[in-house]
Amino acid sequence: MTPTALQTAARPDSFLSQLLAELGLPTQLANAAASAVVFVVVFLGVYAVSKLAVVPLVAKLLDRRGIEPHVRKPLTLVVYGLLVFVAVGLAFSFAGFGNILVALSTVTAAATLAIGFAMQDVLKNFVAGVFIYTDEPFRTGDWIEWEGNSGYVEDISLRVSRVRTFDNEHLTVPNSQLTDGVIKNYDKNGTLRLKFTFRIGLGDDIDEAMDIIVEEAEARDGILDDPAPSVRLVEINEASFGLQSRIWIEDPGGSDFLGIRGRFVQSVTERFEEAGITIPYPHRTIDGSLDTGSDV
Repeated sequence: MTPTALQTAARPDSFLSQLLAELGLPTQLANAAASAVVFVVVFLGVYAVSKLAVVPLVAKLLDRRGIEPHVRKPLTLVVYGLLVFVAVGLAFSFAGFGNILVALSTVTAAATLAIGFAMQDVLKNFVAGVFIYTDEPFRTGDWIEWEGNSGYVEDISLRVSRVRTFDNEHLTVPNSQLTDGVIKNYDKNGTLRLKFTFRIGLGDDIDEAMDIIVEEAEARDGILDDPAPSVRLVEINEASFGLQSRIWIEDPGGSDFLGIRGRFVQSVTERFEEAGITIPYPHRTIDGSLDTGSDV
């Protein structure tokens, strides 16, 4: 026998087709049934073994490298996709569909090129999603701000990210919008500085007002002692002094930062009133005359 004949005889589908032919099935039907059985068995076998061996190994590697949960999900899906691809390829080969496999690869390449032109935006968002996973400008649960929008990141996929705003609105944002512009991530460093400018009258004691602001900041829950609260004279105009307070909070995304700042401002305002420190309000004087059209 020639080497080609030996290889053909050694193929599982050839052996099975001969067995089915001996059982009385027509040769053509026996060949088709044998190839189909071999394809299914090889596909299921390769996929099962790969899933039991490769997926746990990948999971251990991701755990060892400390990969975040939002990154592990798409990576696991990619691994599953590769396992299916390998299982299909091996199943085609063992089933004797080599020519079909070559044809499918050619068709797949042409289809990929056509789909690439037709789905440029989708591919753009996909690539942006890959950059989000690798660069990690934000993670699930972070408080971010971009292009006038802000909220908490609830989910990150390879095409879109989902953000819940402070008004409880659900935004589905294409990933390219989050990689093409500037993103503020308030949770990245774990702490956030808040600023508020208090205005006092020109005749009031600046040092006393500064002391009150610092004392109230140090007494408020949620305001950090390190970095310590501070206050600066930042503005002088014809009616008031501007004293800018600077306080620090931790876990910006998880804390009630608006409530913390609101209680702090309220307590300082009440202390100002007790100390007789005035809070000037802007006013306008309108000059002119009214012509009624009367000759009297």
